[in-house]
Amino acid sequence: MTHTHTDTHATDTHAAGTHGPDPGAADGPAPGPRAVDAQAPGSRAAGTPAANTRAAVDVTTTGLPAWLDPVAQAARSVRPQQLSRFLPPESGAGRQSAVLILFGEGARGPELLLMERAGTLRSHPGQPSFPGGSLDPDDGDQATTGPLRAALREAEEETGLDPRGVQLFGVLPRLYIPVSSFVVTPVLGWWRAPSPVGVVDPGETARVFTVPVADLTDPANRATAVHPSGHSGPAFLVESALVWGFTAGVIDRILHYAGWERPWDRARQVPLDWRT
Repeated sequence: MTHTHTDTHATDTHAAGTHGPDPGAADGPAPGPRAVDAQAPGSRAAGTPAANTRAAVDVTTTGLPAWLDPVAQAARSVRPQQLSRFLPPESGAGRQSAVLILFGEGARGPELLLMERAGTLRSHPGQPSFPGGSLDPDDGDQATTGPLRAALREAEEETGLDPRGVQLFGVLPRLYIPVSSFVVTPVLGWWRAPSPVGVVDPGETARVFTVPVADLTDPANRATAVHPSGHSGPAFLVESALVWGFTAGVIDRILHYAGWERPWDRARQVPLDWRT
């Protein structure tokens, strides 16, 4: 099993969010990759990594809370071009990876799980991201269930999340990050049985935290991040963090296509320090 935290979160640097997802892309249905197995994720011994990475996984909306229906519906109909201008090469080239976009319910209602890279890292210190990483050979078929297992496995390795409490309910189209050649599959999850999470490796992760969806949709917390290169994209100032890049771009599109987006001032700019 290969731990790929450092490589993977290079995906949160110059992706859809920094270059800017295309909000004017044409609408229309185009399903993303889907799972084929029909069992729950395998169990594990407490405090140990998932031993059976080939445990069957399933994508189902059964029992999903009603407030997640718009997200599930968007996942079934959104086209890749609606999420980003950067799509995987037709040649099939690229480094296959997956991220877990995990929705839960907290004290202030619906929320998302995020993590923040350690400030001592050379690459993108302090940058928030979804849990995720590169696919391992043991994850299986990269065209079907491999990204599902990778998203759960990486989330467990990085945050201590118990995958048995996660219900996968959707998969967004694969996206591409040119600067790192990552092909990223965003996997949607419902945290139906919350488990304790936290920093597993302080050398790579500074903190693990949740963000209320109400804060993400609050216009006061939204801005346009401007990279020194001139590229710009959506950003969120939440939980003492600036969420930008690939992560912010995907969140922005989810809020938009789920109908949760509120009008916000796109002229409000936040410059990104060169070290990011």
